[in-house]
Amino acid sequence: MPTPAPSTQIRVALVEDDVEVQHAIVSAIEASADLCMACLANTRAEGLLALQGQAADVLLVDLGLPDGSGLDVIQAARHLWPTCAVMVCTTFADEAHVMKSLEAGASGYLLKDGEAGDMLREIRSLYAGGSPISPMIARKILTHFRKQSLTKALEPAGRQGNIPSVLSGRETEVLELITKGFTADEIAKVMQVSTHTVQTYVRRIYAKLKVNSKAEAIYEARYQGLV
Repeated sequence: MPTPAPSTQIRVALVEDDVEVQHAIVSAIEASADLCMACLANTRAEGLLALQGQAADVLLVDLGLPDGSGLDVIQAARHLWPTCAVMVCTTFADEAHVMKSLEAGASGYLLKDGEAGDMLREIRSLYAGGSPISPMIARKILTHFRKQSLTKALEPAGRQGNIPSVLSGRETEVLELITKGFTADEIAKVMQVSTHTVQTYVRRIYAKLKVNSKAEAIYEARYQGLV
């Protein structure tokens, strides 16, 4: 007898033109009890059209689509599906694509060098409030931030100055736990609130710090002296 699906599944939308990658991800999701496919798009145009429908929980987007850039889909999802967590899944590993994706609204960035089973783990992590990032990409992000930090350090003193903290006490508490590596579920247990409440705090933190990912939030928090 098959294992019954949980009452609430993570709904995944996929924008990907590579048939083999598409098949591997879809097959893995369909075989998983806690995940389900919300929609599948092969092109930028189909991806933008899909955003007119019911929001998914997680959106996986390739950047190199046959009719344009996946960045357009990410930017549109940020406005049309504001509660949906977005993750890039691509072959592009250069700094420009990485930073543009994060600025557009992606919270995760994976290269197409892993197994489908690994992708399922990362989808669950993203949904729980994490920011899955391939090791090579994490290094590029750190390099980018170091360049920014050096540039700011070289600015005249009059142009520097930390932005006053606008985070509430609870938001600051969540931010501190994020910097220590806690997931949304773990933070919920520590703070004795629901995971949904934690995710709401995380979205508010991102908005107030003007960032789009956990990595950026941690950097800004440390740069501004918030944690």
